[in-house]
Amino acid sequence: MSFAPAPPAALAVDLLDASSLLSSFGAVGVAVVLFAETGLLIGFFLPGDSLLFTAGLLCRPGAHTGPRLALAEVLVCAAAGALAGAQCGYLIGRRGGRTLLARSRNRRLLDGAARAEELLGRYGHARAVVLARFVPVVRTVLNPLAGALAVPGRVFLVWQVAGGLVWTAGLVLAGYGLGSVVPNVDRYLLPLVAAVVALSLLPFAVELLRARRRAGAGPRGDGRG
Repeated sequence: MSFAPAPPAALAVDLLDASSLLSSFGAVGVAVVLFAETGLLIGFFLPGDSLLFTAGLLCRPGAHTGPRLALAEVLVCAAAGALAGAQCGYLIGRRGGRTLLARSRNRRLLDGAARAEELLGRYGHARAVVLARFVPVVRTVLNPLAGALAVPGRVFLVWQVAGGLVWTAGLVLAGYGLGSVVPNVDRYLLPLVAAVVALSLLPFAVELLRARRRAGAGPRGDGRG
């Protein structure tokens, strides 16, 4: 009597789907993904914002689809991954970030590098490091770029920690809070994630709009003199 071998467990994980990542790896997956997204240039495509928000939703009490996560564990893993990743990216940049970016042919990555350099030049080190946390792709390339441009190590450390904690805790707690007060919020997960991604671009858009207004007002001010 022979038995057919049992089919292997499904190992496929959709790296672009926050729910798939969390179902496969739980809170530890949050740390790994955020480390890769903020510390390694190859992680620019990973869904940091939607992952944090979805993880917060899965921490809420009550019945829901998907894995059940512990809020404290998610917060710790998210902060650890984001902070360690940013510092790793900075150290990589110190050792050759410009060379790595120059070799890349990915248009999204190169556009992100241009925006990151613009942030550093326009807003100064502290504001740029904090703002970059909320802009996809830019948060990936700004860290090695800061190292390549010799942003002082202490300045980078202080502000990447501040920005990283606000970014991770803010999105996780937003998901947790919304999931706690809105019944059956799982039904609206996709539009909610899309809204989170759109909101993550808002700080950069506001700063860009302010800069354009200041640039437009400059010549008029000179003419009155």
